[in-house]
Amino acid sequence: MNKALEGVRILDFSHLLQGPFATQLLGDMGADVIKIERAGAGDMFRGMTFFAKWVGGSESPNFLAWNRNKRSIALNLKSRKVHAIIMEMAKSADVVVQNFRPGVLAKLGYGYEDFKAVNPSIIYCSGSGYGEEGPYVERPGQDMLIQGLAGLIANTGRGDQAPVPAGAGLADQIGAMNMVYGILSALYYREKTGKGQKIEVNLLAGLLAHLNQEYVAVLNLGEDFVRPNSGIGHPGMQAPFGIYETKDGGYVSIAMSPFKTLYEVLEAPQLAVYDNLKTLFGKRDEVFEKVNAETKKFATQDLLARLLAADIWCAEVKDIRSAAEDPQVTHMGMITSYDHPRGGTVRVVAPAVKMSETPATIERPAPLVGQHGREILAEFGLSRDEIAALEASGDMTVDAA
Repeated sequence: MNKALEGVRILDFSHLLQGPFATQLLGDMGADVIKIERAGAGDMFRGMTFFAKWVGGSESPNFLAWNRNKRSIALNLKSRKVHAIIMEMAKSADVVVQNFRPGVLAKLGYGYEDFKAVNPSIIYCSGSGYGEEGPYVERPGQDMLIQGLAGLIANTGRGDQAPVPAGAGLADQIGAMNMVYGILSALYYREKTGKGQKIEVNLLAGLLAHLNQEYVAVLNLGEDFVRPNSGIGHPGMQAPFGIYETKDGGYVSIAMSPFKTLYEVLEAPQLAVYDNLKTLFGKRDEVFEKVNAETKKFATQDLLARLLAADIWCAEVKDIRSAAEDPQVTHMGMITSYDHPRGGTVRVVAPAVKMSETPATIERPAPLVGQHGREILAEFGLSRDEIAALEASGDMTVDAA
């Protein structure tokens, strides 16, 4: 065995980001992920993109990002014949993953109890926006909505402007990590006891947990966060913590660092009058503007060299393209690629976890809709005629390029 999760079979009903990212992470570690998509259109992310452009002219970058190392089968989940096939597949499956709205799959006969009836040791991981019950259970659980509800958006941006969401799907991706965390824990528990279980993950709970230091501060210190009217990087922090301009149009982030060391490096002794904690917080916008005026006297690389030489916590602020070419990113091998039948050579971010004995690898590109349907059904004993009949009825679609 050269893969950590080799031999683990996952029936993946998930779509969009939360569930697919979770199952991709498990697939990177060797799990056999069977992606069960809607007959016809498949995963909703296949029809979404950025910049109104498509990789290779037809493929969604969003879908390509979260669906490598999977095999796809596209089925009509409302068909009783399909239901019987999936329940047969479930007998040898280890994990089921889904992130439909609460109750949707159960109504079709694919709830936890349905799978448990045919495989008592099954692990069923259910992801949602707000949990399985409660006043918001019927609401759409989309990432930006969760960021707003949890308090993240209100903490981001300048106080004299509208708050802004993060520039990535943080709630969804945290939800994916929580799915993986729950699934791996359940697999370990089952290894010891033989018992399966149901796992419930929701985006709101996940993001709340990741905002714990902010909640502890507000709920215990009698203060509320107020966004600064400057580039200070967190509404609870004092200057100089923030993002500063440079002479050549760049930006440098400066984190927790002795203020005396900073103004000495900047050759700005006049800033010494601000050097106490209460002033650095109470007048943080004023301090920010004073420091920013000094950082703008230096070119980006010159400023970084000076700050790093003084052991000030700092980094260049980069966009996606320049970050992909960063020497540390390159050294870690974090930008790689795979060949896709329609997208061509697709550049992607490599697995982030490094393991000495069972390394994560990319074995398969993101699949076409139902690309592996015939192969998968044959593995479960269906004959060519039975598979052909399923296709002819429209209960299964296959796009094999």
